[in-house]
Amino acid sequence: MSKVIGIIPARWASVRFPGKPLHLIAGKPMLQHVWERACRAKTLDAVIVATDSMEIAEAAFAFGAEVALTSPKHPSGTDRIAEVAKHIAGAKLIVNIQGDEPMLDPKLVDRVVKAALNRPECGITTASAPLAEAADFSNPNVVKVVTDQGGCALYFSRAGIPCGRDAEPASALLRRHLGIYVFRRKTLLDFVRWKPSPLECTEKLEQLRALENGVRILVVPVKSATHGIDTPEDARKMEAALL
Repeated sequence: MSKVIGIIPARWASVRFPGKPLHLIAGKPMLQHVWERACRAKTLDAVIVATDSMEIAEAAFAFGAEVALTSPKHPSGTDRIAEVAKHIAGAKLIVNIQGDEPMLDPKLVDRVVKAALNRPECGITTASAPLAEAADFSNPNVVKVVTDQGGCALYFSRAGIPCGRDAEPASALLRRHLGIYVFRRKTLLDFVRWKPSPLECTEKLEQLRALENGVRILVVPVKSATHGIDTPEDARKMEAALL
């Protein structure tokens, strides 16, 4: 039985960008770009597309992906991958791979998975990169993270953290959170059973639910971030970069 499973949650009904997973970028559906790059990660034993859309499922089958059909009632991608993980009893780690990052770096996936394997006390492993621009510090769409000296998350916020009282914080402390998560299977199944937590509801950041329930989240530092696609305009810019 496979031990490390990458799962790409994909839904049709995006408010800002309906049908986003099948939007063509450089002649391929966005989802196919993500899947192909995920399949190049050396640490993944399998890559599965999890979707509630038959149109997405048929397209994924056509380009060769393994597909799991899930309930249309899931409030988040995490709930969607958990439904799939329940049926993979032999999995040690479940990697939640964002379906809107066609420039996904397979080496990033490998680095985060290897870090998770080396830190079994951490229920979740994710990543962070330096803030690219000074404006990102106050941009609520850029999620910031601060960690302890062992590399585990102390807090995630849409606000600028850490906030210097007497001086600007050192640049090394200014980190943006990247949306890749490696879950231990039990942690993932526990996570979706917990109710949304107070800090999660305030910041609208799902990972705070884990922190509020005592889960240790390891944050792997990397040098740069890839960017997801939220709007058709983002997709046009990404296509220009790929061509």
